[in-house]
Amino acid sequence: MSQLEEMQTFIRIVEAGSITKAAEQMNTVKSAISRRLSELETRLGISLLTRTTRRQTLTDSGGAVL
Repeated sequence: MSQLEEMQTFIRIVEAGSITKAAEQMNTVKSAISRRLSELETRLGISLLTRTTRRQTLTDSGGAVL
């Protein structure tokens, strides 16, 4: 996965408001989107989103990346 694709996925998640909606918009499965986000967070060494079962919130670091 390229860094550009990971960043595009992150932006799509934020714009869509959820990983599920981003997956639908990108015609892929939720697990693939979640994996891309996790890989980006690991590579950057920061948490971009705080995720719960009901919602996600952009972290301060995630806002700075945008």
